[in-house]
Amino acid sequence: MNTSKPVQTFWAEFCRANPQIDSVTPYQVWYFGNSSEMAEELANLVITGEKFATASLAEVNKIKPDDAPVADGYSVVTNFEGNPLCIIQTTEIVNTPFNEVGAQFAADEGEGDQSLENWRRVHSEYFTREAATMEIAFNEDSIICCERFKLMFPL
Repeated sequence: MNTSKPVQTFWAEFCRANPQIDSVTPYQVWYFGNSSEMAEELANLVITGEKFATASLAEVNKIKPDDAPVADGYSVVTNFEGNPLCIIQTTEIVNTPFNEVGAQFAADEGEGDQSLENWRRVHSEYFTREAATMEIAFNEDSIICCERFKLMFPL
């Protein structure tokens, strides 16, 4: 795993605080969204306990399997610049068509007004842009990887 020294130090601090987790346990390193502001804003929602779910395009996860969520896996969430902000553990992964994502999941994402209508509008825009950069299609039937997680560190 190719990680920065600050991420490695953050992971080591987490493992010291949680001795049941071995320091060689695999983990992913990533940030939310596709901009500095988005990465910071969404990570802060996780840290404050308002966000405990996230969504990704299943098709993108197939193209980039190393970035796909891992059941029960750990992730060091960073800001856009790669500085570690928190550690989460995936608790659930459900793949569902975009047009079947429910109101509870939208609320669990903790973004905007937490309504399904807002979730669909914002995520449709985001997934449309992401799909275009990956040269894939996005539509109402596209499969969305709905991931729930719990904040592990810092608490």
